[in-house]
Amino acid sequence: MSETILIYSVLGLAGTGVIAGILAGLLGVGGGIVIVPVLFWLLDMLQFPAPILMHMAVGTSLATIVPTSISSMRAHHKRGAVDFDLLKSWGPAIVIGAAIGGIAGKFIDANGLKMVFGFIALAVAINMALPKPLKVGDELPASRLVNSAISGTIGLLSALMGIGGGTLGVPTMVAFSYPTHRAIGTASAFGLLIALPALLGFIWSGWGITGRPMFSLGFISMAAALVIFPMTVLFAPLGARLAHSINQRRLKLVFGAFLSLTAAKMLYSVFAV
Repeated sequence: MSETILIYSVLGLAGTGVIAGILAGLLGVGGGIVIVPVLFWLLDMLQFPAPILMHMAVGTSLATIVPTSISSMRAHHKRGAVDFDLLKSWGPAIVIGAAIGGIAGKFIDANGLKMVFGFIALAVAINMALPKPLKVGDELPASRLVNSAISGTIGLLSALMGIGGGTLGVPTMVAFSYPTHRAIGTASAFGLLIALPALLGFIWSGWGITGRPMFSLGFISMAAALVIFPMTVLFAPLGARLAHSINQRRLKLVFGAFLSLTAAKMLYSVFAV
């Protein structure tokens, strides 16, 4: 790798960390929704083996979510926006779903992970573009089984996408008429519950796989993670502060457009002949 490419790569990763951190605190979508495609394209540019590109992007993103989630959760907790009762209710199933997703990374190929990311990212973008949030109920389900099914699915799909719980958790809670700011704050804690078990799964899944970048631990690029996560930790609290003052409708439209283009490009790489 030339010195110029190395410098641009480091700057690109640092910039990605800044944007991911702000979004993690601001929209509750989790920085992984930005980190995964950027890492995928960066590794592709550096000509790493195609079969492991998406796995490395997802696994490395999960590694950055751990400190980001802690930083964002602390910032929201100071504003009383974290529902610990809901965390106790949804937490166990989220952890189990995320662990299954991490282990599944060993058995799902690169195109499979790209399809999961692409189709769900499109669905999230469409939801962001709706004039009003999708509503399916006036309160969260009373059934413990239904709550476990919902939270377990959030954990599973988030692990396979390499994202925190906000991307799927926030719109799900809001659909049940849960207050938006409280949903964002609570979902910031979902990221930790998802990332830790999923991270262990992707380390195990990638153990011994050839062609990985230097300084990798399974499907985790430690070098990339060490560049990204300090930026996400520094800027997540800024996003949390902005969440209570900025016009989120306009921001969601812009981010939804970005997400649509990202998802479309990723899906095109799967289906293009």
